[in-house]
Amino acid sequence: MLTIENLSFRYKGREANNLKNINLDIQEGEFVLLCGRSGCGKTTIIRFINGLIPQFYKGKVEGKVLLDKQDIFEIPMYELSKRIGSVFQNPRTQFFNVDVDSEIAFGIENQGLPRKQLEQRVQTTINDLQLEKLSGMNLHDLSGGEKQKIAFASTYAMDSEIYLLDEPSSNLDNESIESLHDYLQILKNKKKTVIIAEHRLHYLLDLADKIVYIEDGTIQNIYTSELLTALPLLQREKMGLRALDLQTIKIKNQKPAQQNDPVLAIESLSLFYKKHCILKDISFKASYGEIIGIVGCNGVGKSTFSKALCGLHKKSSGKIFYHGEKMTRQQCMKISYLVMQDVNYELFAESVYQECCLGIKNPNKKMIEETLTLLDLMQYKDVHPHILSGGQKQRVAVAVSMICQKELLIFDEPTSGLDYDSMIQVSHLFKKLSSLNKLIFVVSHDYEFLCQCCHRIIHFDDSQLVHDFFIDNHSKELFKKILKIGGSYNE
Repeated sequence: MLTIENLSFRYKGREANNLKNINLDIQEGEFVLLCGRSGCGKTTIIRFINGLIPQFYKGKVEGKVLLDKQDIFEIPMYELSKRIGSVFQNPRTQFFNVDVDSEIAFGIENQGLPRKQLEQRVQTTINDLQLEKLSGMNLHDLSGGEKQKIAFASTYAMDSEIYLLDEPSSNLDNESIESLHDYLQILKNKKKTVIIAEHRLHYLLDLADKIVYIEDGTIQNIYTSELLTALPLLQREKMGLRALDLQTIKIKNQKPAQQNDPVLAIESLSLFYKKHCILKDISFKASYGEIIGIVGCNGVGKSTFSKALCGLHKKSSGKIFYHGEKMTRQQCMKISYLVMQDVNYELFAESVYQECCLGIKNPNKKMIEETLTLLDLMQYKDVHPHILSGGQKQRVAVAVSMICQKELLIFDEPTSGLDYDSMIQVSHLFKKLSSLNKLIFVVSHDYEFLCQCCHRIIHFDDSQLVHDFFIDNHSKELFKKILKIGGSYNE
């Protein structure tokens, strides 16, 4: 069905090739998993198959991509879009409407389906994917994980022959990942061809017919699930691959070496969106040096709580104390710094060094250079921030927070879309910040990452704080139960 022959590619403006002599045959109905380190070329291969290269991403192309023996570069985009559906890592980039049902209908509406057939297809999609609770909602009111479900649904509704998915689990909690697994199982049962680029491999092993491992733009090997699982753990980690079984992950970080007195106290904090109470009567205390994971299902209010800690959420009741002093929203802004899931939204300057000076009167050059050196960024001080990798961009945002002398740091899904190496680097960064007596909150669904670096877990569910505990071997089973580790695909 799909044949890639001797494909090499270099993006316009780049010196080195992003793909090097790729050869791959994909049969009709096959489920193909593309894996490898960030930047290895997975997304570039997907862009060739759906026509984004060379239609939208320009560069030097050598070789061929054939769809049913026809050169894919010669097929008009409107014809390709009928046969190939894509789900991108960031669902916002593929939305065209403001409500769920209209978004699901958008693709098939553009195919000119009669209204009755269109409505039937939308309802079938909602039923098949169990989206009844989201039907009719405004897309802006959905969580990141819920948006990802709608992005999948809009593609599913078109009933394509080939489905391309790029890091679809990056914003999902484990329960939603299990739902995604079920969605993909439906496609497999329908004999659809599925090509998925992923770092989180554990939920795909029972689905994948081929696991294509890519390194530095080259296919290094093609595995079955059994062959990949048989590789030693150390070898898989050296390949930059994430865990294949979440049940086997060990706790790497326990209580802080020194238990400091609490500096932050939350008392009876309730948060509201419009007239709806998102979180109710939240109370806890935290100390310098703690790395605290904030967990809970998609849409429970974790990101809203993060904004409240930073003074960015207006509708609230209750109190926040810092060193015993009751804080206003403006005071919370002065002591805290939020590193967003998409860190691109908070990088504005033309170079890393200028980013560290932005908005600061009489910036301390010595402090900036010491901070950049501490975070291994000094070599990039004259580089534009948007050229950096995702992990490097995060470190730039952290550098800004340290130069501004922020003591409370909040990270929203810092390992979204990261390979094993990058996840470990972020973990080391957090431990370094902990040793500098920063208080760190991490909103995340990433069980592997949370076990690597967090001391403590706060769990929100049903608008309440239901668990607050230190991570150790005694609390591990509770932690797995909370995050619903061990879905049906692992049983």
